[in-house]
Amino acid sequence: MAGGWTSRFARELTPGQKRVTPGSVVADLAILAWFVFSLFPLVWMVLLALKNDAQQTSTYFEFSPTLANFGTVLSQRGEDLTSVDFGQAMLTSVLNCAGAVLVSLVVGIPAAYAAGRWKFRGSEDLMFQMLSFRFAPELMVIVPLFVIYNTLGIFDTKLGMVWVLQLVTMPLVVWILRSYFTDLAPELEQAALLDGYTRTRAFLTVALPLVRPGIAAAALLAFIFAWNNYLFPLILTDSAATTVTVAVTKYLGGGGQAFYNLTAAAAILGALPPLVLALTIQRYLVRGLSFGAVKA
Repeated sequence: MAGGWTSRFARELTPGQKRVTPGSVVADLAILAWFVFSLFPLVWMVLLALKNDAQQTSTYFEFSPTLANFGTVLSQRGEDLTSVDFGQAMLTSVLNCAGAVLVSLVVGIPAAYAAGRWKFRGSEDLMFQMLSFRFAPELMVIVPLFVIYNTLGIFDTKLGMVWVLQLVTMPLVVWILRSYFTDLAPELEQAALLDGYTRTRAFLTVALPLVRPGIAAAALLAFIFAWNNYLFPLILTDSAATTVTVAVTKYLGGGGQAFYNLTAAAAILGALPPLVLALTIQRYLVRGLSFGAVKA
C-alpha cells in the first residue's frame, strides 16, 4: 500500500518539482549553515559598529545601538585618535584607484585587442609573463619599489600610488578584455576595412562598442582589487597619500587603545565606494561577466 502511494506521488510530480528526500534536506541544511557562517562576520561587524566604547567588548547582542561611531570616524575626534583624516583617506583612495584603472584601460584595451587579434611566436609566453605580475607575491617587489620611490621622490604621493596600483590592475584588465576581443568575429572588422575604414577606426567604431560590458566588468574588478590592496600603501605611503585600507587599521591601536567599534565603522564606510560603484553599473557588470560564455 505504501509503495503504491509512493509511486503515485512520484507520477504526480511536475517536471520542475523537486522531491524531498533525507539527502536533499541534509544538503540544504549544509548550504544554509555555510551561508550563515559566511555572513556572520559581516553581521558581527555591523553590530560592533553600533556599540559604544563601554559595550564594544562587554556585550554580544544586547546593547544600546548608536550611530555616533560613524560620525567619530569622519570627525576631528577620529583624526585625533589616529592622526589620520579618514575622510581624506577615502578621497585619496578614490583618486588613486580611479587613476590606476584609467591608466590600465587606456593602455590595456589596445593591448588586449592586439593580443586577441594577432598571434606570433612567443605571444602566449608574453601574456603569461604579464599575468605573472598578478599572482606573484607583492613582497617580492616591495623593497626595490621602496628604494626606487625614495630615489625618485614619489614616496607618499598620489602619483606614486597610481603608478604602483596599475601594476595590480593592468594584468587583470588585459587578460579579461583579451577574451572578449577573441570572442568577437573578425569578419565584423574586415567588413569595415572593406568599406574604407582604417584599422584604428574599425577598432574604435566596431570592436570597442561591442565590448563595453566587458570593459565595465574589467574596470569594476580592477577598481576593487586596487581598493583592497594593503601592502603597497602600507609601505609606500606615510600620511599624505594614506589609503582606506591603512587608515582602518589605525583604530586598532590609536591612542594606546584598540577601538574595535570605530574600526568596524571605518571598515563599513570604506566598503561603500566599491559597493555603490558595483550597484551603479550592475547592468553592464552582469552582461560583461556573462559575455561570450555561450557561443552560437
